[in-house]
Amino acid sequence: MTPIQHWHATRRLRLLLQTLRDMMVSIGPLLLLGGGLLVVAYVWLDPQPPRQVKLATGPAGSAYAGFGEGYAKALARERIQVQLVPTEGAQDDLALLRLGEADVGFVRGGMADPAADTEAGIVSLGSLFYEPIWVFYRRDLALARRQPGGELQHLTQLRGLRVNVDQDGSGVPQIVEKLLALNQMTPADLRLSNLAPDAAGTALRQGQLDAAVLISAPQAALIRTLLRDPAIALMPFEQNEAYSRHLPFLSTVRLPRGVVDLAADVPPQDVPLLATTTALLAREQTHPALRQLFAQAALGLHSEAGWFNGVRDFPNTRTSELPVSAEGDRAINGTPPAWARYLPFWAGNLLERMWLVVGGLLVLMLPLSRVVPPLYTFRVRSRVFRWYARLREVEARLEAGVGERNALLDELDELDRVTHRIAVPLSYAEELYALRNNIHAVRKRLLAQHARATAATIG
Repeated sequence: MTPIQHWHATRRLRLLLQTLRDMMVSIGPLLLLGGGLLVVAYVWLDPQPPRQVKLATGPAGSAYAGFGEGYAKALARERIQVQLVPTEGAQDDLALLRLGEADVGFVRGGMADPAADTEAGIVSLGSLFYEPIWVFYRRDLALARRQPGGELQHLTQLRGLRVNVDQDGSGVPQIVEKLLALNQMTPADLRLSNLAPDAAGTALRQGQLDAAVLISAPQAALIRTLLRDPAIALMPFEQNEAYSRHLPFLSTVRLPRGVVDLAADVPPQDVPLLATTTALLAREQTHPALRQLFAQAALGLHSEAGWFNGVRDFPNTRTSELPVSAEGDRAINGTPPAWARYLPFWAGNLLERMWLVVGGLLVLMLPLSRVVPPLYTFRVRSRVFRWYARLREVEARLEAGVGERNALLDELDELDRVTHRIAVPLSYAEELYALRNNIHAVRKRLLAQHARATAATIG
């Protein structure tokens, strides 16, 4: 590269860097304003969820506990730690939600108070599955009591028997009390106990109980064990339609013949049952992104066909006793946004919760951006115009006759050297060349004045 080429390349690079700096300085205030507003909106909206959430589940080995582990695995993929809080059952789950000691919990139908809990800020993320009311009893008991067909078919036939109705926190005793009241009975008509489900199953098989009432999804291991035990029978609710009319939170379902074991034909005929519908409830204070994650996980965990429902019957929002949150409704009934298929959750969540703010900022910044071109023009021209102050000072001294000729010429030469180092875009070259011409004009006046003064001295 020749010296001339090197000079031109250096000058172009300097001009590029100078132009970039001018642009950044001109647009800087606008960027600072926009960035500040974005930071304020981010802090105010709090779009990113906390990394830990509490999920109230049931006793160990219950269907609730199993589903809780499924949710924990689903949210772990998004780096959210789900702390599983063991409880005695749905009633305890609801109590923890009311106290704020859990963020999300499984609560079966009939437990919540629609008015009070809605006012307390508890919302539904959707109904998840049926929990049938299972009344298991010993077959030899029915035979000993000479019941018709050797089976128990009505709750009234439990009068005076040793019956377990689960722990108080499960909510089962309250539902059993309502069922007994419809049959003009009270808990005092039975010999009730409140053992945990697993302990009740063991006591029933060992003959220490006559019957046990459980309310659980069929995924629970204890339910499947008792259904396969030849010494244990399941009482049908032949009047399930009547029960559901009196207690609207109950649904009528049928346990299909052979669904437990097709080869062994268990059960040997369809069994009419009553079922509650369990919902996933959350507090309104629970971060919206967490509610969205739980609702999305529910789609993966509860949408398959089961013993009592078809594919995609659950989760749903049709049977919710409490208002369904926007996140639950969108996950279950809506269409996920296009970006959700391509972005990781944290990025999609940030975009979803900040897009309105970003749009508002763009609307605000568009008119403000009109000040950028004048600022840029002012900054470029200032590199030229600021030297006019020195040029005017030299010119003023020249007109006043103050200052040595050589000193004034040295100042003009210095100004000339400075202007040759100034780099401006081509569109602003006119101002630079005008400055150089004005320096040259002042120099000519100085030389002409000195020539006249010399001629006058000689003459």
